[in-house]
Amino acid sequence: MPISRMELAGAGAPEALVKRILQAEPNLPVPVPIQELCARLGILKIEDLDTDAFEGGLATDAKRSEGTILAKPGGEPRRRFTIAHELGHFLMAHHVPDQPGRFLCKSSDLLRLTAKASDPRQRREVEANRFATLMLMPPHRLRAAMADCREPDLQHVLGLAREFAVGKEVAARVYVQYHPERIAIVVAGKGRVQRCYRSLSFPDVTCGVGSPIPTGSLYHSTPHRPNTASGIAARSPDLWIDVKRDLRVPSLTEQVYLQQNGFAMILLRLEPVPEESAAERRLDEGWRYRFHSGRR
Repeated sequence: MPISRMELAGAGAPEALVKRILQAEPNLPVPVPIQELCARLGILKIEDLDTDAFEGGLATDAKRSEGTILAKPGGEPRRRFTIAHELGHFLMAHHVPDQPGRFLCKSSDLLRLTAKASDPRQRREVEANRFATLMLMPPHRLRAAMADCREPDLQHVLGLAREFAVGKEVAARVYVQYHPERIAIVVAGKGRVQRCYRSLSFPDVTCGVGSPIPTGSLYHSTPHRPNTASGIAARSPDLWIDVKRDLRVPSLTEQVYLQQNGFAMILLRLEPVPEESAAERRLDEGWRYRFHSGRR
């Protein structure tokens, strides 16, 4: 790998860093060899983190000239994201650790997508996650991989996770972000909502974190085979979103992927609401007139 720290000088934002790396490495293979990349960029060692309190960490000198990444042992996709996250902390010079020379990140930090403007630590974790996602799933490779993913399907999410060697939830977040349809993916654990990722065009999901999965959901309807995406079925949209009663009701479909550890992903898709025809409008206006005038 020809990339070096010198080529990253002046790039502080996650997007700028990844752009510089990809310019230097136009043929970077997929899955991205993240440990080799770390070695070229000043990371001396990657060691196991032997604690349940944290998911990853970074030890570095004051000048950020070299460092050691610590990552909790476990599934390889999860560990790869942790390593990429800590590399992001290392490369972004404005990331100041809580303790001199040491970053320690919890599992919740590696899930963080938004931050309070007044909380610099949260902003650092969001940036490190953006870097990790872009680095492990380079945009030009992701566009090619998603070119045939026109009809939303959890099989696509599973395929992306395999191709890029990332966790299923990381793949789900990216899939929702870049898919052109109005979709959302609900992550559930033990029958309750844990997280929800929505495309910009998908309305707010009314089931908040900690809420039980609605009883009318496909999640409850039939026994699901673990590690196998279900079929796609129509469901009432008001299970998940606030349906305005005076407007035409959109149609919604669900698909479920159940994992053996009790977690599940539920793909929601909203179909475009068909426009009302002129004949339907006249009929509706006629019924409204008869109702308000008292005529039959």
